Amino acid sequence: MTNLSVFIIRAVIGAVIAVFLCRFFYPAANLFYVAGLAILLVGLAYFSEYLRNRKKPRP
Repeated sequence: MTNLSVFIIRAVIGAVIAVFLCRFFYPAANLFYVAGLAILLVGLAYFSEYLRNRKKPRP
């Protein structure tokens, strides 16, 4: 998979989860809060990938 397709998949899944979480826990949430949560979720996905793929120093 290319980097663009991985980003699109993560963005779509992040947006769906953000809408679900905001509508479930805070139904009166503004669209900006939902978009902010989606951006945060995608950013955390890339951060966790970075932590998983970094090389560990040898002793």
